[in-house]
Amino acid sequence: MSNHITASPMVYQDETRIRVDMPYDPALIQQIRTVSGARWSPDHRCWHVPKTAEAWRQLKAVFGDIPVVAAPEPEPPLAPPLPALPKMPASPLAGRLAPDKITLLPLPAEKDRMGLHLPAGLVPAHLATVKNIHGRRWDPELKVWRIPCTKLTLRFLDKYFPGMLDWTFHPPAELPERLEDDTPPPRNARTEAAPAQYEEAVTALEQCLTLKRYSWRTIKAYKNCFRQFIRHYDVIKPRQLTRKQIDDYVAGLIREKNISESHQNQILSAIKMFYAEVVGQEDKVQGLFRPKRPDKLPQVLTEEEVTRLLKNVDNLKHRCILMMIYSAGLRLGEVLHLKVSDLQPEQKRLFIREAKGKKDRCSILSDKAWVLVHEYLDVYQPIEWLFEGTSGGKYGERSVQAIFSHAKEKSKINPAATVHTLRHSFATHLLEKGVDLRYIQELLGHESSKTTEIYTHITKRDGTK
Repeated sequence: MSNHITASPMVYQDETRIRVDMPYDPALIQQIRTVSGARWSPDHRCWHVPKTAEAWRQLKAVFGDIPVVAAPEPEPPLAPPLPALPKMPASPLAGRLAPDKITLLPLPAEKDRMGLHLPAGLVPAHLATVKNIHGRRWDPELKVWRIPCTKLTLRFLDKYFPGMLDWTFHPPAELPERLEDDTPPPRNARTEAAPAQYEEAVTALEQCLTLKRYSWRTIKAYKNCFRQFIRHYDVIKPRQLTRKQIDDYVAGLIREKNISESHQNQILSAIKMFYAEVVGQEDKVQGLFRPKRPDKLPQVLTEEEVTRLLKNVDNLKHRCILMMIYSAGLRLGEVLHLKVSDLQPEQKRLFIREAKGKKDRCSILSDKAWVLVHEYLDVYQPIEWLFEGTSGGKYGERSVQAIFSHAKEKSKINPAATVHTLRHSFATHLLEKGVDLRYIQELLGHESSKTTEIYTHITKRDGTK
C-alpha cells in the first residue's frame, strides 16, 4: 500500500476543491468521511473536500501517521472520467454562474419559469430563504432551483436578496402575478358517492337544509349519512322504513364498523331531519337513542413544542397560517375564511366572520404574529382572501393539514396532534398565564362557558393566580 496520500486542487461544479488521491482501504474511507464537506466523485474516481484551511487541517489530523502530500500547482491533468450517460442540457449554464452572487438564468424548455443558482458559499446563509420562494423546485440535473417567472417571485427576490442578484437575461415586461396550480390531484381524492335508488329523498333533504341556511359542510355531511342509510334498505321507499329499521341500522354500524359517538350523532341528526322536517313523520324519530358523549381531554402542545413546530416550517405563507391559528385560537376553516379587510392592526386583532354557529367575533394576535403577517403581505400581496391558493381562491384545508403533518414529523412533537391542537394550545397557554376564563370563552367563540371549562382540567397554572 502506498505510504502517502496526495492532495491537489480541482474544480468541481464551478467550485475549487481539494482532490484527495489515496489507495483503496475501508479504514481510510471511514477516516476521510469525517472531514467536513468530503464527497466522492464517481466521474473522477476520487474523494474531494472544500478548499479551506479547516478542511486541510482536518485532512492532516484524521490520517494520523500517513503523510498528506500536497501536489504542486498547477493542477495535473485529471484522469479521464468514466463513460457516463449524456447530461441534461446543463452545458448552456456553464460559464454563466457568478461564484459570489445568486445567478438567475432563462430555462429554454420552460417559458414560465427561470433558474436560480445558489453558489456553495452562500448556501449556509441563504438556502432557507430560497426555500421560501413560492413554487420553487430543485432540478438535480441542472443543479439550479426552478422558480416561477412571476411578479410575486420578483417581489420576493428584491426584498430578500438586494444587491445579490446576477441577471443573465431580461424577464418579460408583462408577467403574471402568479402561476396557475399545475400540481396533479391527489391520488386518494374522493369520487362522488353513487346515488341511491331513491335519490330524490336525498335531494329533498338537501333543499330543506338549504332553506334552513345550514352551512355547506353540514349539508354535505347530512346528505352522505342519509344516502348511506337509505342505500342500506335500497328496495324500500324511505317513507316506509320503520323505527326498528333505523335502530337496527345504527346498531349494526356500531357493532361492525365501531363508529364514533360523534359520527353516530351525525347519522341520527340527518335521519331525524328528514323524517321530522321533510316528510312530516316526526313520531318515527321521537326519542332516538343518543350516545353518551365521551369525557375526553383535548391534545395540547407545550409552548416549547409550538416554537419547535413553527421553526420547522420554511415557507413564509405556511408558517404564517400556522402562526395565526395558534396566536388567535382559530379553527382551520376560520383562518382560511379570513379576508385582507378582516385584519385590524391598529387594535391588534382579527375580525372573524360567520364562524361556527354563524357567529361573528374578534380575536387577538400577538406582536410576533403581526410582524410575520406584515412580511407575508409585503411579499404575496393577496387581493381578497388573506391566504389565496395558486388560482386566487381560498387556500385548501387539505393543504394546511399536509403542512402541519410535515412540520410535526420534522419537529418530533406529539404525533397525535392535529391542526386543531394549536387552538387548544392557545386556550390552555392563556389560562396558564392567568387570563380570565370568560375572556378566553369570547376569544374562542364558545356559546357555553362549560365548553371552555374543559381547559381547566389540563392547565398547569398556579391556583393562586
